[in-house]
Amino acid sequence: MSTNILNAQELQTVPSVDLNKYAGKWYEIAAYPQRFQKGCNCTTAEYTLSDKGYVIVENRCNKDSVTGKQAYIKGKAFVVKNSGNAKLKVQFFWPFRAKYWIIDLADDYSYAVVSHPNKKYLWILSRTSKMDDNIYQQIILRLKEKGFDLSKIKITTQI
Repeated sequence: MSTNILNAQELQTVPSVDLNKYAGKWYEIAAYPQRFQKGCNCTTAEYTLSDKGYVIVENRCNKDSVTGKQAYIKGKAFVVKNSGNAKLKVQFFWPFRAKYWIIDLADDYSYAVVSHPNKKYLWILSRTSKMDDNIYQQIILRLKEKGFDLSKIKITTQI
């Protein structure tokens, strides 16, 4: 049984995130398919800073087609102390909190890549519903270097 050294390497986040710049609407460009997102098209996430110190998370998608019924879930994200705001814990159902690590981020906050330290979750996000293919390919190369299984990535249908 061989061990993949890349998969064993510890996942690193970006050094710091300005939550004011990160706030706003993001479009899911591609992701590892998750059971809770089954049938989702036109997936978006919107982050709003609350005055209570956490981030309001609102995820939306159209079920089963681009014109399907909209599914919606609202949660909260809490910044992990001393993480430069790059590690959050997202809570949709109390008391469960999932790790949300920002592992790649454009200088201008035009794209972000989010994962979990176990690399079983992955989302490529953009401020626009379409991403420049050169930028996408650069992100994919960095994900490969970080040990992600590229065969699991599925492009999200957006209009």
